[in-house]
Parts: sequence; structure tokens; C-alpha cells
Amino acid sequence: MSVVAVLAGDGIGPEITAEATRVLAAVARRRGASVELVPAPMGGCAIDQTGSPLPATTRDLCLRADAVLLGAVGGPKWDTLQGSLRPEAGLLGLRKAMGTYANLRPVAPHPKLVERAPLKAELLKGVDLVVVRELTGGIYFGERRLESDKAFDTCAYTAGEVERVVRLAFSMARRRRRHVTSIDKANVLDTSRLWRAVANRVATEFPDVTLAHELVDAAAMRLVRRPADYDVIVTENLFGDVLSDEASVLAGSIGMLPSASLGDGTRGLYEPIHGSAPDIAGRGVANPYGTILSVAMLLRHSLRADEAAVAVERAVTEAIDAGVVTPDLGGTASTAACGAAVLERLR
Repeated sequence: MSVVAVLAGDGIGPEITAEATRVLAAVARRRGASVELVPAPMGGCAIDQTGSPLPATTRDLCLRADAVLLGAVGGPKWDTLQGSLRPEAGLLGLRKAMGTYANLRPVAPHPKLVERAPLKAELLKGVDLVVVRELTGGIYFGERRLESDKAFDTCAYTAGEVERVVRLAFSMARRRRRHVTSIDKANVLDTSRLWRAVANRVATEFPDVTLAHELVDAAAMRLVRRPADYDVIVTENLFGDVLSDEASVLAGSIGMLPSASLGDGTRGLYEPIHGSAPDIAGRGVANPYGTILSVAMLLRHSLRADEAAVAVERAVTEAIDAGVVTPDLGGTASTAACGAAVLERLR
């Protein structure tokens, strides 16, 4: 039996994970597989229940599970808390505990949603890219201090941390169009100079894959001017956070994009890239497709069920083709209606 920890989280998290778990359970039944879905609190709801954004029981469950499905964490209710006690600290701590050092964010705009993107339709033709973001190092995890009149955050990387995420990016590119763009700020930062040197060294192991280097400011511009140029993008934590959110506009809505946070084994943490959207929480209009597509990534990477993953992706595509979309995509469908449309097509 496979165990999937379900961390619905805050805001719209419970609404979107409800639809995603319905899809996962339906796919498991169709395959004759046994999947146990185990809910647990994390983020703001966990703070309210236990005083901690990542209770020990939740962390231990996730470390035992075959995969973790997350909704979203955070909200204005907890904004005044100190950094280590905020809901987002639970997510950072869970990534660290699970050793998920690489975050994968695929972007491939659906043809029917191209008009929802702020870019001209011709710029989106042929866009099919993946951002591979280093997840457990860099400025988010470095030494920091805040004083009354000054503050600092430290960005630090080891060669080993860079090597493992760059190697994963090259391995992915080998199964795609065989091109890796490594993004850094090597004209200014020593961490980026180390990053670039390690990327060059790893590239020698993959002679069939082309490596290009690009400065992050140039990449931010090219991502909206010629996004189809990219195949696999690999970059450090902060740059990856910003660029992958920028890339989300290519899909028409941030609600469309899934992600997978992976380490060395098959276990992973799967979540849509959007936040908890407290302004629409409880209204039943949140877009669940990013979370459902995260289930497809979970099936493919953690449960080794590629056929089932393809079926889920196809069902989402067909539901969108039929016009079943939420208000963020210009539609009128509810969260539950989108989930039902995917389930209908899976049947």
C-alpha cells in the first residue's frame, strides 16, 4: 500500500486538495492500487492547533509516506508572527527534513488559455519548459539578522548542493530537447561563480546535452520576450522562486501550474505553485487544476504510475477544452465542477 500525506493547509488549500484527492483516489481504484490518504495539519492551521507550523507528528508522517500532497499555507492572520513561527517556515522546514533539494515547475500553455496570458499569442507558440529550482540552500537558509537599523541575509552554497540539482536538470533535459540553461549572477556574486563552475563540470558528463549560461536579469527579460527558447532552466533558490512565478503568466493563470519537490529517492512533495489566496477562500471558485496536475506529477515520480499520470493530464486538458474553467481563466465553473469534469473524463 502506498501512503500519501495530505497537507491541505490554509486559505483555498482545503478546497483544491479535496478535488485533487478525489482524482487520486479514482485513479488508484481504476488501477486496482491501494493508496492511503492521511491528512495532517501544516502552516497556519497547525499553528492554531499546536503552536507550530510543522508539528512533529506531521513531519514524521511525511517522512514515512511515499509522497506528500500540499495545498497552500499562509494568510494575513499569521503575518505578524516572527519568521520562524510563520506558516511558511513549516514548508521550508518540511523541504529540509525531506531532503527535497530540487523543485520542478513545468510550463506548457494550453492552447485554449493562450488569450488569458498577458503576452501575444505568437510568443507562446511552442513554449514547453521546466524550471528546476534549488530548494534547500541559498539565501533562504543562510545566516540572517534583523536589527533596528540594519539587517543581513547570507547566501551560501557548497559545490555538492549545486552539483546534485544541476545533474538532475541535465538528466531531465536528456529526456526532453537536450538543452539546459543555467541562470546565475556570475558577474557580481561569488556563489554564482561557483554555480557556473560546477555546472560546467557536470556538463562534461552529458555530452549529448547543450549547456548555456545566462545572467538572471537577462533571463527575466528573455522569459517574456522569447519563452520558447527555453527547455530546462536550472538556477538557485531565490532566482528560481522569482523566475518560476514569472513563468507562470505564460500559462494564463498561476492556478494552472503544478510543482514537484524531489530529492534522491522516489518520495516527493507535490503542490501547486500559487499561494493560499485568502481573498477567495471559502467561495468555491479557486482553480484546482494546478493541484490536480501536481497529482499527475506525484503519480509519475513517486508512485511510478506513468500511464495514470498521463490519464490525469489528458483529463485536465479535455476539461479545459470543454470550457470548464474557473473565473481566473475567464470562466464561471466552480472548484468542484472542475474536479467533477476531470473525474468524468477519467471514467
